[in-house]
Amino acid sequence: MEISRKTDYAIRMLAELVRSNDAVVSVRYAAEKNDVPYSFARSIQHDLVQAGIVSSVRGSRGGMRLAVNPRETTLRSIVEAIQGPICVAECDTGGQTEGECPFKRNCAFNTVWYEAERLLRDYFEAVTLYQVVIEGRCPVLSQGRNFVALTRDERDALAEGAPAEE
Repeated sequence: MEISRKTDYAIRMLAELVRSNDAVVSVRYAAEKNDVPYSFARSIQHDLVQAGIVSSVRGSRGGMRLAVNPRETTLRSIVEAIQGPICVAECDTGGQTEGECPFKRNCAFNTVWYEAERLLRDYFEAVTLYQVVIEGRCPVLSQGRNFVALTRDERDALAEGAPAEE
């Protein structure tokens, strides 16, 4: 799976909205502050409004504001809103044929790709916009085999041998 440029730009713009503390932010300001081409930012704003993630505010002091709670909105929901379901391989859809892959039953790799997708979904689901932007957290696989959102200091301590908290 590849995070598209559009998704990267959308997440940068959303980070600006999280930092703005519920203020209305102009699309131009969010774009310039986060090195997003303005013409692309307008398209991304439209998609974020369509997905119900931001609301659009009209007028001379218009712009956009978050329509979701950043403490509850996971990276997975943002990624999937912009570029669709997380997918490592097209095994379940059969690629271009849009049916079940004809090799699925006998394919030794189907379960590998499925588990990779599951891990990636769980990884992005384990952290919220607020945790990443404000708290500087990042998902880390714990000893309990679940992802936990840790700060840089907690990750450094983990790298030095301290167990991750559940």
